[in-house]
Order: sequence, then structure tokens, then C-alpha cells
Amino acid sequence: MKTLKFITAANCVLVVATPMIAHAQESTVKIGFAGPLTGQNANLGKDVERGARMAVDDLNANPPVIGGKKFKVVLNVEDDGGDPRQATQVAQRLVDAGVKGVVGHFNSGATIPASKIYFDNHIPEISQSSTNPKYTQQGFDTAFRLVANDGQLGSVLGKYAVQKLNAKTVAVIDDRTAYGQGIADEFLKSAEASGAKLVGRQYTTDKATDFRGVLTAVKGENPDVVFYGGMDAQGGPMLKQMQQLGMQSKFMGGDGICTGGLPSLAGSALQGRQVICAEAGGITQEYTAGMEDFKKRFKAKYGEDVVIYAPYAYDAVMILVDAMKHAGSSEPAKYLPYLQKTHYKGVIGETRFDSKGDLQNATLTLYTFNDGKRESLGVQH
Repeated sequence: MKTLKFITAANCVLVVATPMIAHAQESTVKIGFAGPLTGQNANLGKDVERGARMAVDDLNANPPVIGGKKFKVVLNVEDDGGDPRQATQVAQRLVDAGVKGVVGHFNSGATIPASKIYFDNHIPEISQSSTNPKYTQQGFDTAFRLVANDGQLGSVLGKYAVQKLNAKTVAVIDDRTAYGQGIADEFLKSAEASGAKLVGRQYTTDKATDFRGVLTAVKGENPDVVFYGGMDAQGGPMLKQMQQLGMQSKFMGGDGICTGGLPSLAGSALQGRQVICAEAGGITQEYTAGMEDFKKRFKAKYGEDVVIYAPYAYDAVMILVDAMKHAGSSEPAKYLPYLQKTHYKGVIGETRFDSKGDLQNATLTLYTFNDGKRESLGVQH
């Protein structure tokens, strides 16, 4: 504190105590977050935003020390609507706001164009959920991801269709997004390599609600498996319409449909139909207890269950700050080398990045649905 003296009209000295400027200015570090907080995938976007906010709250409960100073972590949140054009605008706003790192974006179609802006401004970005291989194949040393990519997901799902579901014929539908088309292509490549025959390839959009046209075309081929490359917002209604059309095919998809929200979106259409999906991540036995604790804390904090990628967003924030602490600086140029060689053990397990920014030893988890609940079929590497 310091004091200021004022002489009043009555020649009395008035002493006023004021805070020292050094104490008034708290050191902060801004981390950006971007995802679809509105639109059809808002449930998924809000899930990861909550995971990121939970990490920030946990950090600020015991402020991190970076370069010998305590810092308050501030989360700058932006809604990209899952739209590529909006994502680039959001990315520029985060850059202009002075963020030192970014968690997001959610879907590959938004992440890939935004990543160029972060790279041009030397700001590290960790996507907790983008799976299109192109994201980390652009040569950007600022791009990282915490999940398996579509090549790994599609390969496992394609083999599973043939080897475990005995599929001889498959039909493929995708939503024409970078994510949906990418994972559908990888599934088809793997399924055909394993011996299955493609009997139909159809397309829709990530805004569609009526799939009867494409499903009627597929129904005529009577495939053993229908694979959908897209999100649960379309996957659920698609399952309902398959039921209405009397289709008997098994249904498969990637992490976009592999959510705790699919049962409510599909309703009774999940009854009696085998549905297999894969989540681009997986918790090994060593980290099961930590994940369960996270889910309990998340439910207590927000009153809702984890949808899918909140724990990954949580770890993404922690990994950025951990690299800053090791570097002794929140400046990207100084902490980026530490981020590239990170070895962090968090909620989702052990994180190490390869030279492209992909996760080393990435895991994925296969799931099915029974009695309205998602059930694990096991973690795979």
C-alpha cells in the first residue's frame, strides 16, 4: 500500500491509502477455445468447452508458477458454429485478443482452415477431437491433436465389419464434411481390403434431417452394413428412418456418432439393431480410476454427464500450461519446443507427440449400444 496526502481547505491533512500498482495488476495468461457452441453440434461443443473451463478453474485454484511468477489463466471462448468460414474469423479474433495457445477446434472442417492462421501467428493449437489426417500433414509445427486420426479409426472399423460382423457387402453414406468424408473413405478402403464389396455410396449434408431418399437407394442393395460418416445429430434420425423403412442392416460410424447422446437421438431405433462405433481415444486400465473421478467431478460441477471429449479438452489446457511452466514463459516461441517434446500424464492417459503433432501410441475404443447405454468393446492401439 502507499499513501497520498491532500491539504483540505481547513489546512487539515487528509491521508488516503491506495493499493500499490504492482499488486493491482495481476499477471494473466490467455488461452483460446473455439468450438461449435451453437448449431446441431452444440451439445458436443459445449461438452468440450466445459472440459476446458474445468481445467482453468482447477489451475486457478492453485495458480501456476511460470518463470517465477504466479499466473491466472483466462479462457477466451469463441463459437465457430462448426463452420469453416466462421472458424477462420474466430481464429483471427483469438489471435487479435493475444491468446498464447488454443484448445480446439472441434471438427476437422473448422480446425484445418483455422490452423493456418494460428501457424502464421506462431500460436500453438491442440485439437481435442479433430481426426482428419490432413490437419497434421500441412507442415505446421503449431498443430497438435490428442486423438487417433481417421486413418486409424477407419482401418479398425473396416476390419471389424468384415472379421467380426461377417459383412460381405457394405454401403457408405457421408455428410460431405472434412470429417465425415474422411472417415468414410478410410472405412471403405479398409473394408474392401478385408474382402467386403461396396454396393452403394451416398451423400447427405451435416444440416440434413430427411435421409429417406439415400436410405431407399441403399435399401435396394440390402447391404450387411451401412456406415455413416458424420455426427450423432444426423446419425440418430438416420437410424429412426432406417427403422421406418424396415431396413435390417447393421449400422457403423466413427466417433461423431459414438456419443452418450445417440440413444436419445435414435430412440427405439437402437433396439434390436447392432450398432458399432469407435471413439478416437481410449483409457487404459492404469487411468480408469482417474477418468471416473473426472466424470464425477464434471457431473457435480455442471449437472450433466460427459458427452465424449470433455476430458481431452481438459488435458489440452493442462498440457499447454505444463509446457509454459517447463519453459518458464508463456510466450509461444519459448514454450513451443517444450510442447513438442511433452510427456504429460493426465486424465486421458500419457501424452507424447510425434514429429507431426500426432499422438504417439494413439488408442481408440470400440463401442456398441445396449438398453439405451453405450458399452465398451475394448481399447485398441
